[in-house]
Amino acid sequence: MKKLLFLLIVLPLASMAQEDGLKTIKGTVSDNSAPMPNVAVSTSLTNNKEVTDSNGEYSIEAEVGETITFTYMGMEPVEIRVEEVTRFLNITMYPKTERLDEVTVTERARKLKSQRELEAEYTTNKRLIRTAYGIMDTDMASGSINMLNEDQITPFASCFLEVLRSRFPGITVTGDCFNGGNVWVRTATSLILRRPAIYDVDGQILTNPPIWLNVTSIKRLAVLKGFGSTAKYGMQGFGGVVVINTLSGPQYDKDQVDLARLRNNFYDNGAVPQQKLMEGAPDYLTELHASTTVKEAQKVFQDYLPKYSGSFYYLVDSYRYFMGRKNETFAEGLIRENFGRFNDNPVALKSLAYVYESFQEYEKVHELYKEIFILRPNYGQSYLDLANSYRQIGDYQKALDLYTRYEYLLENGFMSDERGEFSNLMNWEMNNLIALEGGNLMSKKNLRKYALEDDFKGTRLVFEWADSEAEFELQFVHPDNQYFKWNHTLKDNSERIYDEKKVGYSVTEQLIYDSFEGSWQVNVNYLGNKSLTPTYLKATIYHNYGKPSQTAEIKVFKLMTKNVNQQLFTVSNRTNLVSN
Repeated sequence: MKKLLFLLIVLPLASMAQEDGLKTIKGTVSDNSAPMPNVAVSTSLTNNKEVTDSNGEYSIEAEVGETITFTYMGMEPVEIRVEEVTRFLNITMYPKTERLDEVTVTERARKLKSQRELEAEYTTNKRLIRTAYGIMDTDMASGSINMLNEDQITPFASCFLEVLRSRFPGITVTGDCFNGGNVWVRTATSLILRRPAIYDVDGQILTNPPIWLNVTSIKRLAVLKGFGSTAKYGMQGFGGVVVINTLSGPQYDKDQVDLARLRNNFYDNGAVPQQKLMEGAPDYLTELHASTTVKEAQKVFQDYLPKYSGSFYYLVDSYRYFMGRKNETFAEGLIRENFGRFNDNPVALKSLAYVYESFQEYEKVHELYKEIFILRPNYGQSYLDLANSYRQIGDYQKALDLYTRYEYLLENGFMSDERGEFSNLMNWEMNNLIALEGGNLMSKKNLRKYALEDDFKGTRLVFEWADSEAEFELQFVHPDNQYFKWNHTLKDNSERIYDEKKVGYSVTEQLIYDSFEGSWQVNVNYLGNKSLTPTYLKATIYHNYGKPSQTAEIKVFKLMTKNVNQQLFTVSNRTNLVSN
């Protein structure tokens, strides 16, 4: 009972922590070059409507949880979900592109479509998959179908088996990308009846896994489990079917190929080092770093404090500076004496927590994540952060309790995650805890039941950002100097960002498999957060992931300079080396 005490106390309090009533949100709308007047601004629940003035400015009242929509003829609409910290939203709108609209399936609009209709929608409807027996609408198929699109598939995997192993919970993958293996989709009451899955690659049926297939050529990947969806394959499909559509598959429009993946993109070494970015730093940071003595630096801090009285980032930056100079007492004091600037602000609290983590102040981190949990009990990220924090302070049982509690709330409809992006990441964290600490948490019988076999081995990169409105592009440079980008922008990834707001998370991961040896460089192009404040980005580098020798290194970056590709760090796979 002791291990559940915190949850029993905090959850009732958490339910009372939600903000009620209307709040005023202001900002400016532009087309990336000039302000836009007469943009329609509306709210989804309260039905408030406004238009931007001649300067592109607007002010509208909205409730936490509803969506603000910005529309203008000839421009792509922009939708932003309101959070408790939302105060300013400076919006950039882009022209509509000449392409088919995305197909949205609703209960009212669901209907059976002909193969000709499905063929016309295939390029833009990401829920369609080509099979040997025609195009399948996975939203209309019987039984659930797990599916990934090309922007969800890491190009760093050696073959599709590694993608299945890391991104499709509930299936078993044996073997490797060099010797082949099997995919086991279904369990059976008898081992005699158990069969491995078959493979449908662009309509060609294979019984052996196509390990020769380059993952960067995969457009869509689906696993068919239900007998209804595999019936056309006959007895061959008894063990399930792995369907792979490639970019060069039949009737695929090659003009639609996304060239922002690992093909002919060669890095030009143009990313700016972090030290160079200091040239554009605020005056207080410039003067702090120019100080020759601790007393001089302390005076600089006190002189600028009144000017930045409402800015939490001033305190975060100052704390980092003094901790870096080994002046822990002064650093801790400036936070303690001004902590009121962080109260009731999850973005500020999370930014400070990131910096605490970088200095391994795990007990302080834990207290902050407990506060954020109370402020945001309906955010999936709150469970992830607090569970990981329990793990950092060595309380593995409470960490496991939180992982499983989130799973329980999700299964019983108290939390939502339709896309499965976040819950898949939560499963990774829980499985990793069980793999490394399971012997102290459960019986050998349960350990055999819950521990994953043949899990990912390599370097795992996890990125988290304190402000959910932050937009940026992460660039991963391969040892052979080619790169892959992950875009976190409304323009390129609006569905993902909307899902983040709905589920409540701001985290992503990239996996570097052991087979990709060498030095990787990670860069970022920061595009802003719709306000004038900076964004703090945390990167956790897990070496030897899943092995007893697993280690984690945390780096925190203040993103402030926009539209500049800047270096974050380099990581050497297999050699446990990370550098800025």
